[in-house]
Amino acid sequence: MRTESPENVLFVVMDTVRKDRLTPYGYDRPTTPHLADFAEEATVFEGAVAPAPWTLPVHASLFTGLYPSQHGADQENPYLEDATTLAETLSAAGYDTACYSSNAWITPYTHLTDGFDDQDNFFEVMPGEFLSGPLARAWKVMNDNESLRTVADKLVSLGNTAHEYFAGGDTADSKTPAVVDRTMEFIGGADRSFAFINLMDAHLPYHPPEAFASEFAPEVDSDDVCQNSKEYNAGARNIDEEEWAAIGGLYDAEIAHIDDQLGRLFDWLKTEGHWDDTMVVVCADHGELHGEHDLYGHEFCVYDPLINVPLLVKHPELDADRRGDQVELLDLYHTILDVLDVPGDSPAAEGAVPMDPTRSLVSDSYREFDSVARAGRDPGQRADGEYAFVEYSRPVVELTQLEGKAADAGIDIPSDSRFYSRMRAARRTDAKYVRIDRIDDEAYRLDSDPGETDTLTSGDDPAIAETESVLSAFESSIGGAWTDALDDDVSDDTVGEMDDDAQKRLRDLGYLE
Repeated sequence: MRTESPENVLFVVMDTVRKDRLTPYGYDRPTTPHLADFAEEATVFEGAVAPAPWTLPVHASLFTGLYPSQHGADQENPYLEDATTLAETLSAAGYDTACYSSNAWITPYTHLTDGFDDQDNFFEVMPGEFLSGPLARAWKVMNDNESLRTVADKLVSLGNTAHEYFAGGDTADSKTPAVVDRTMEFIGGADRSFAFINLMDAHLPYHPPEAFASEFAPEVDSDDVCQNSKEYNAGARNIDEEEWAAIGGLYDAEIAHIDDQLGRLFDWLKTEGHWDDTMVVVCADHGELHGEHDLYGHEFCVYDPLINVPLLVKHPELDADRRGDQVELLDLYHTILDVLDVPGDSPAAEGAVPMDPTRSLVSDSYREFDSVARAGRDPGQRADGEYAFVEYSRPVVELTQLEGKAADAGIDIPSDSRFYSRMRAARRTDAKYVRIDRIDDEAYRLDSDPGETDTLTSGDDPAIAETESVLSAFESSIGGAWTDALDDDVSDDTVGEMDDDAQKRLRDLGYLE
């Protein structure tokens, strides 16, 4: 183990936070003064790319070191199956592990919390062991069986109701201070720790605490603005510039709330003497669109405001500086294993992806993919280290809601639209190529067109042609291109069968409208 390397890791995911709304990335509103201070001693990455534009597949990739097509977790199959998680590997190596989150996808049910010794998640009052082993398998069978789904939904409802009661407050965001409190309690009592937290404040709907709303969205009533992205995306609701400004103010206020709580956590780490022996990672799992490309939310596309995410890392072997090279959030899996000197494929963690130094941010061989034996390369290593890859499979819950809003407004959504499309993208700092299965592919020169407004063809530009070729190689290595459109029937019976309490909780978290 490196003598300088910290013995502990704090991994913070700011759910749904855009890079360009943060002070360290040049935002002109003071949303994140504490992150600005943190940036003075951290590496600030300009080119961090998420493997997907929404929570479930991104977190599954963070926890397994696998691309979405490899781990298979999406809304049509919301389970992380046949994979060993980072927490399982670290627990087997003797680390204390904890996960605190109010995100509905980061639960024992989806298996994303497998391996965490302590957890406080969407099913808050249900201990991890209650939803593990035989019961978890039984629950999956129930959810996958039409005749038994109602029983599973009752269990979901129980968890939702319990979580609502114990979280306290009127909004999903009210849990953030409690998450920070639990994190401090855990770190204070651990010998060697891996603490993972997901902070949901910036996820729709936006109902920020009054102290932050009054600063960033004065005189804005959060109940008076459009909080229903599906209404807008379906064409059933218009939003003018004034309303977008109000929505943006509420969003900024939510981010400021996150920053305030992170400042409290960082101050505690310093006061208690944990700061110097803790590697701190702060990132977003994805961003958000507020009208760009006529879209609201984080579905139906892979534009840069969703997948080019903030990433700040404090580690003694990383300079307190800015980096413009492109990295993948997938690399954080390997970075953490490397920092903690855990190989990943030890016998106690059989089946885990082994640590690869060419994917570790603190390694001298970072992104030297041509040094990896051909047989050992993962799909993203088939090209040089300049590229990142993104995969998007349609979200059935959001599509069900979109179809409902469109039908209510008498609007027909064509099946050959982006709403039903799967997408894959290859990105480098100057170019991006997006393969889409129902509409024309998209390609952009990011250096001259960062807003991704003018799509190009491969014949128009050598950088685009090279990026498309690299994407084709990635698709080939991951199982083939998505060329055949899926059946456009996306009805999710589980949504309709949920009782009112379960639907309310998912609605509060923004997964139902």
